[in-house]
Amino acid sequence: MHDGLAVVRLGVDVPYEQAWELQRWVHGKRVAGELPDTVLILEHAPVYTAGKRTAPHERPADGTPVIDVDRGGRITWHGPGQLVGYPIIGIDDPTAYVRRLEDAMIQVCSDFGVTARRSPRHGGVWAAGDTTLGLPDRQLGAVGIRVQRGVTMHGFALNCANDPRWFNRIVPCGIPGVGVSSLSAETGRRIVADEVMPIMEKRLAEWLGVEAYELHEEDLLRR
Repeated sequence: MHDGLAVVRLGVDVPYEQAWELQRWVHGKRVAGELPDTVLILEHAPVYTAGKRTAPHERPADGTPVIDVDRGGRITWHGPGQLVGYPIIGIDDPTAYVRRLEDAMIQVCSDFGVTARRSPRHGGVWAAGDTTLGLPDRQLGAVGIRVQRGVTMHGFALNCANDPRWFNRIVPCGIPGVGVSSLSAETGRRIVADEVMPIMEKRLAEWLGVEAYELHEEDLLRR
């Protein structure tokens, strides 16, 4: 079995339930030692998902459907223009792992000329606001994971060219009073997820300390 990180590109407009089912299947195989460390990379069809700590007032007030999932964190949106990654890998330290995911996103932002950082109060990756101008911090990327039997599920989302208005119906990640941005909004040029994907794959492998290689979905399913 290959010792590196298998990268499986699932495409665009992937229904959330479909990707979640595949995650669970890969997770079971990885726990059993039948698959290598794997990351699923994709763009979802529009969907709101709520982690276990989501409060009722954070959900859409207009009754828009939300999928409740078994990850940490609170409510968020996934959809076109946002790059999502689901690493399914063995780890020893969840806190260090989350920091590596954040570090990978910070590096990718830098690769595209955007200065990003962690927030001392919140998880994820942020562009700094300006209090003198009344501008809030702006969230560029989020992390929400689950670790079961030493193997991760769920992962990260980085805003590339998505419409920020999707976040207006919710309290993103349960954090009121902050903005949501994207690489496109921060740079003033359109940066699509396809452009970011190979850079993200490279940086993710670097921060996890492994070599990445591409694996087609059909080859994954045959294992």
